[in-house]
This record gives sequence, C-alpha cells and structure tokens, in this order.
Amino acid sequence: MLPRSTTKQQPRARVGTPEQLEHRVDPIDDQAGFRTTRRKSASSGCSARTHPLDVPPRVVRIVHRYIFREILVPFALGLSLFTFVLLIARLIKLIELVVNRGVPLVSVLRLLTYILPAFLEVTLPMAMLLAILVAFGRLSADSEMVALRSSGLSLYQLVPPVAVFVMIAMLLTGALSFYARPWGTRSLKGALYEIARTRATAGIKPQVFNDDFPGLVIYTEGVDPTTDRLRHVLVADEREAGQRQTIFAREATMVSDPRLLTVTLRLRQGFIASTDNRGGADYQTDFETYDVNLDLRQAFAAARRDRDPKEMTLPQVRRAIAAKQASGQPYVSELVEYHRKFAIPFACIVFGLVATPLGALPVRAARARGFAVSLVMIFVYYILLSAGQALAEQELVPAVVGLWLPNLLFALLGLYLFTQVAGERTVLKLERLQSAVDMLRSRLRLRTEASS
Repeated sequence: MLPRSTTKQQPRARVGTPEQLEHRVDPIDDQAGFRTTRRKSASSGCSARTHPLDVPPRVVRIVHRYIFREILVPFALGLSLFTFVLLIARLIKLIELVVNRGVPLVSVLRLLTYILPAFLEVTLPMAMLLAILVAFGRLSADSEMVALRSSGLSLYQLVPPVAVFVMIAMLLTGALSFYARPWGTRSLKGALYEIARTRATAGIKPQVFNDDFPGLVIYTEGVDPTTDRLRHVLVADEREAGQRQTIFAREATMVSDPRLLTVTLRLRQGFIASTDNRGGADYQTDFETYDVNLDLRQAFAAARRDRDPKEMTLPQVRRAIAAKQASGQPYVSELVEYHRKFAIPFACIVFGLVATPLGALPVRAARARGFAVSLVMIFVYYILLSAGQALAEQELVPAVVGLWLPNLLFALLGLYLFTQVAGERTVLKLERLQSAVDMLRSRLRLRTEASS
C-alpha cells in the first residue's frame, strides 16, 4: 500500500515590487469619515499608524464655528472687565460732578459716551488677547486640542476662526482710532465747556458769595432771570500774587467764547480798588466797562486751546503734517499720533499671533493661566508702547521706531512660538518655567502642611 502523498500548501505570492511590498498602504475608513493610513513593513511584520491625511470640509467648518464661539464669551467678559477697570478713575470724577457740582445726570452720561472710544481703543485688543488665550487654553486643558490634532487637524488648520476674529477686532480698533476717538475727544471738550458755561451763568446765586472760580469771589444783589444780567456786583480778585483787587459795578453780564473756552464777566459803571501787599499802596480806578476773564480750563480742566492731534481724524492728521512740512513748522506730535493710529490696531494681529500658540500649550488651570499671561503681556506691551511714544515725542527716537518696536518684538515672539507649537516641538524655556512653578508650588504646599 503506497503511502498517502501529502502536499504542503504554498503561501500565496504577493503581487508587486519589493518597494511596493515594503511600503504598502491600506486605506482604512473609520466611522468618523477620516481617511487614515497604515504602513506595513515586510521585513519586521509590524505596522505603525501615521498622522491622518484628510478631514472632511464639513467637519472642519464645524470645528471652526466651535472655536469661534469659544472665543466670543471670554472676549465679551474681558472687554467689559478691562473697560470698567480703566473707567473707574473717570467714573469717580463724573460722580463728583453730579454730587458736588450739581451737573445733571444726563450730561454726565453724555460725557461717559464721549470718553468710551478712547478706552475701547485700548481694551479691545486686550480683550481679544485674553479671549484667545482662554479659549485655546480650555481646549488644551480638556484634551480637546489633543483630539483635534490626532484627528488630522494641525494648528495651522485651527487658525482660520482666530484670523477672522483678529481681523474683526483690528477693523473695529482701526475705526475707533481713526474716527471715534477724535470725535469723542472733541465732543468731550465741547461738553465740558457747555457745562462750565451753564454753571458760570446760572450758578451765580444772588446774595451769596460764589467761589466756583479759583482766586475769585463774586457777589451780586440780584439776577434778572430773563437777561441773566447781574445787579450791584462785587468781585474780589486775588489771582495775582501780592496784589488784591476789589471791584464794584452797577451791573454785569456773562459773555462766552466757545473757541477760547472762556466766559467773561463784563462789568459796567464801577471802580477798582487795588491793594499792593508788597508796597502797601492803594489805588482806585473808575471804569465804564471792565472784563474779568473766567478761565473754564481752570474750573473744569478742559482741553488746551490749540487743537490737539488726538482730536484729529486720520485725514486731518495727514493734512496737518503736510501743512507743517510745507511751512517748515515742527510736526512731531502729529507724526506720533499718525503712527499710533496704525500701531494700536496692528497690535490685534500681534496679540493673536502670540496668544494662539501659548493657548495651545497643554496646561491644567487654563482660565487662570490665560488671565495671568494676558495681564503680563498687556503690561509689557503697553509699557513699551508708552516708553516709545514718550521718546518719540521728545525726538530721542524716530516716531516709526518708538511706536512700532513693541509690535515688532511681539511679532517675532509669536512667530517663534507658533513654529515651535505647530511643529510639535517643545518650547524648552516654557517647560522649564512651568516645572519651576510646579516645584515652588509643591514646596509651599509641603511647608504649609508641615506648619499646620
């Protein structure tokens, strides 16, 4: 009986070149719809999963809308907080106008409206910086950033919603800087003048010694309510050092000059009794008409008479620079204001460039870290900006250097951080700083536990 012949089954031959067998790619479609790859090695027999290749556009749009909403809430809170903090000092002065000087509440609210653009020009970039740090920090703290990166979205693909938000913030800041802040500054000066003029006319009470104006005491027997004419007026003028004047007049009227921000008390038919404290001599001078200037800038700290470059819009600043260049006059203040109108809005781009990679770094306390880092960055930036502006106004450095150097420094820092985080390379200095902070915190906790 012949033995049963056995045949050994040969393995199925693989079709393809050795190079194709070495790096054979099998597409795998998971449930989320992400197309990934698995590279197999013929020599080792093991496989390694690589980064995802394609993310559906619909998923990308959903992620972008999600990130944009995450930025909105901290932006609104930060804008309210920063604006309120900067307004506190002004609010105290406005409340003083209502309580001590009898200014109507409606007028005070109008003054607040004129003040707001100057503060929003500064607080809007600050709030944007805080919002991006907090939003990306929360995504990192909740491991959502890891999930997004592992699913195929790089840091560059997460930038579009941030870029849209930064562009909106920059346009709003530019509108505030180019037009709204000059309008508010001019309107504030006019409103302060109107309040002071009204109080100067209606605030002089009959048979009362009125001392609203520094160095002057005004007394009148009566006021005609229809013509605002004062009868039998006494004025004690001690504004000049070493000399005292007492003025008596039969009648007086108020004459206002909005351009010079002054109100003049025009006295008629009276005399001036002057006393020189240094020589002890007394003089008496009769007059038919005599003017006593009531400087409203001293009474209400109004703006100076010359037009401030801060009151000019962007086209007006350009025309002022061209006019002074043609006439050979100095135009440093106008040039500084011109560069400032562009440097502040551009800070939105710089802040976004720095905040995005900083927020993407993995941390535990995302909100606290974001708030602290934003405060430090804001403090450093505006210290550099204020110093550069002061040096430029004193002509120690060119205006373009003084106003744009902070943006340049922060832009370089942002580019460095962005390339490090986007390439998944660790930023050693930040890691060392975080380790030092954690070590210090643990030591303090151990000392507290030991002392208790």
